[in-house]
Amino acid sequence: MVGTLRRVAVIGGIRTPFCRSNTAYSDLSNLDLMTAALNGLVDKYQLEGKLIDEVVGGAVVTHTKDFNLTREAVIGTKLDPRTPGVTLSQACGTSLQAALGSAAKIATGQIDCAIATGADTTSDAPIVIKRKLAQRLVKLQRAKSFGEKAKIFTQGFSFSELAPVPPSVAEPRTGLSMGQHCELMAQQFEITRGDQDALAYASHKHAAKAYDEGFFDDLLVPTAGVFRDNNLRADIELEKIAELRTAFEKSERGTLTAANSTPLTDGASSVLLASEEWADRNGLRPLAYLVHGQHAAIDFVSGQGLLMAPTIAVSRMLDKAGLTLQDFDFYEIHEAFAAQVLATLKAWESPDYCREVLGKDQPLGSIDRNKLNVKGSSIAVGHPFAATGGRIVATLAKILANNGGGRGLISVCTAGGMGVAAILEGVNPVQNTIH
Repeated sequence: MVGTLRRVAVIGGIRTPFCRSNTAYSDLSNLDLMTAALNGLVDKYQLEGKLIDEVVGGAVVTHTKDFNLTREAVIGTKLDPRTPGVTLSQACGTSLQAALGSAAKIATGQIDCAIATGADTTSDAPIVIKRKLAQRLVKLQRAKSFGEKAKIFTQGFSFSELAPVPPSVAEPRTGLSMGQHCELMAQQFEITRGDQDALAYASHKHAAKAYDEGFFDDLLVPTAGVFRDNNLRADIELEKIAELRTAFEKSERGTLTAANSTPLTDGASSVLLASEEWADRNGLRPLAYLVHGQHAAIDFVSGQGLLMAPTIAVSRMLDKAGLTLQDFDFYEIHEAFAAQVLATLKAWESPDYCREVLGKDQPLGSIDRNKLNVKGSSIAVGHPFAATGGRIVATLAKILANNGGGRGLISVCTAGGMGVAAILEGVNPVQNTIH
């Protein structure tokens, strides 16, 4: 390992277009999507036949056959088949956490290059059988005679055991879905339906403009005949959004709808990271540098907001980096729900929250909303859980490169009351930061 830390270059990334569940990618698996994203990266950066030190990533909604998903995807690509593949999962933070782990190895000299990746498809969600039936099937395998096998299905058997267990997104510890938890956050922080709808509207408009300007042209690899995210609505109208019924809370307190929440989405992303030396040897120029990362968790089981852990992760990361919340040119806050983004911003502005939860004498303060998710985010383009972090890293790195430098903040909330945060800096020195 090197004696001093090396800078970690974000060479760039690519992803499949994101598609609503059970639409264009209904016949594709996590493996298909991850392989497509990785091969898109191989083609973009001429990595065919190259031995990459590691490819790290995973999926959230998986089958048992996906136990070695990332390695299987690598074998299916044009990379050198000796490239190791490591499968991990941290819910919606998976590919960002993968990037942070590999970046640490690059910084310390353990490796020179890596790919962070993530894929998810809820179109191919596993159908689970009930535990009682599973136990019977195990006994059936062990039974030797016909009589023993028949006995297994005659003693206490009920046809109700044959009913599959439907896929669930509820938190096991609370029984509440992420949307229900976010409704509680919206009530706690007094986030209005109108503000949520406005943020969702802006996300679609920003993403549509980015497409029109060609920003996404080299960030997408066409997949299964799809060339752009099919959730995006360029013609969206704020008045129409306001007419939708609430999705998680049916009482008058409800504020979250299908329009101001992310849809179930299929897709994959990949990001190439490297030391400056490796990039130079391979004729590649960095778009940005990954300079800080942090993750945190919150005690949502005892009543804290399920999706508020990024407020803690960002606060700790800023302390370690010696920065304030205002020292950024761009902010990428994952839009799991518009209410989550707005609750996060309000928490950072709150003296009480910052004192009681973050341990701060002063609030972190406000950000310039004109710098937030300037190319749209998850509400517009979609959210294949494990792929979102990679999408954001690649998007922000290109934004910084196009901007001629600067600094960007990433904040991603995840299931299980966790959050992952990171800081990217442009290739050119950061100037004129606001304090």
